[in-house]
Amino acid sequence: MFKTTFRLVIILSFLIHCEVFAQSNIIDEIVWVVGDESILKSEIEEQKIRAQYEGVTFEGDPYCIIPEQMAIQKLYLHQAQLDSIVVNESTVMNQVEMRMNYFISQIGSKEKLEEYFGKSILALREDMRNTVRDQMIIQQMQQKLVENIKSTPADVRRFYNSLSQDSIPTIPAQVELQVISFQPSVPQEEIEAVKERLREFAERVNNGTTDFSVLARLYSEDTESAKRGGELGFMGKGQLVPEFANVAFNLTDPKRVSRVVESEFGFHIIQLIEKRGDRLNCRHILMKPKVSLDDKQKAIHKLDSVSNVIRSEKMTFEQGVMYFSQDKNSAMNAGLMLNQRTGTSKFEYQDLPQEISKVVYGMNVSEISKPFSMIDPTSNKEVVAVVKVKSKVETHKANLLDDYQMLKNYYEEMKRDQFLREWIAKKQKETYISIDPAWQNCTFLYPGWIKQ
Repeated sequence: MFKTTFRLVIILSFLIHCEVFAQSNIIDEIVWVVGDESILKSEIEEQKIRAQYEGVTFEGDPYCIIPEQMAIQKLYLHQAQLDSIVVNESTVMNQVEMRMNYFISQIGSKEKLEEYFGKSILALREDMRNTVRDQMIIQQMQQKLVENIKSTPADVRRFYNSLSQDSIPTIPAQVELQVISFQPSVPQEEIEAVKERLREFAERVNNGTTDFSVLARLYSEDTESAKRGGELGFMGKGQLVPEFANVAFNLTDPKRVSRVVESEFGFHIIQLIEKRGDRLNCRHILMKPKVSLDDKQKAIHKLDSVSNVIRSEKMTFEQGVMYFSQDKNSAMNAGLMLNQRTGTSKFEYQDLPQEISKVVYGMNVSEISKPFSMIDPTSNKEVVAVVKVKSKVETHKANLLDDYQMLKNYYEEMKRDQFLREWIAKKQKETYISIDPAWQNCTFLYPGWIKQ
């Protein structure tokens, strides 16, 4: 509930600041007052219209849900002001540019985005900056309020024992996996062919015969930026891989294209669009040398030999990782894969790369797979791999022995949600709140808005 409430606050916060033009026949009036802040009818209407555009649905009357969530937001922001909570403006702007780039990629172009919202890019960016800043402040405020909520093993045990059988959560099947993977060698001729193609593109742009964005849409293998003509959006140097950043931030002439740059993702050429202080917007074209079928078969054969040595117990899987694996995310961890979503080594099948999920679904604990090829989710390059099932847990009702950490997290999240509910109820009593009588006929999530 804590996560759900906060998520709804964020959604509605975005709807406030990225407004569409309200219908011209709306007569504005103040319908809520929370402390020194007012909520206008036009703001609520704008959010409702925006929700219709975005396909957002409300479980109840939007004229009750929207202003209540706006009021909750104002309580958090007011408390954050009292507690002197501020956010880093550079971080705010990085988030803004990422979101603007996402919206542009979804709608097709800056011009279409401006037409859709009825505002200029500059105005939209400023609106979004306010939105992102408020979101970050609210998140920090919530974290500060609940930072001391911790639990002991005894707390978790009492909580678990208090649950009815129907209330005990069901844990989906999970696996822990170790992996050995490496990238098949790419012929030097293929590498040179890719670099020569990129040099040809650069020359065509530099002599003015072809537009960079057209080439990016046609040939770049970075599919997301290719939709925007190769444009990446404003980024700081730390957001880019070093090889790319070092060249991009040294560009000075938007009419000239960089030399060919090699990174872990492949080969690039880069065109500067604009610099703003320590941030830069540029276009790039990414091309990746392809592994030949013969080289892939050689890699599979090599990994098959390694697997057979491990199965014959002449070498442990951990030693195989040490000697052969090129997976930098697991090589220093005995090959153990880590779930980026949860921060643990346990995966639900849906969280695994599709190729791995298919391979391990029918495997037993300690079993080693046959070699298979897959696209590495980090580098987006083709690799060959074998996996070993370290542990496997079938779908089951949660218990203290196997699922203590999950139950602990569940209990603490419940306590955080309870604390924030009580905090909001307390702030309702302490804050001046006035609601127009025409807007009071609601079943609010927090009933303390209307004071008797």
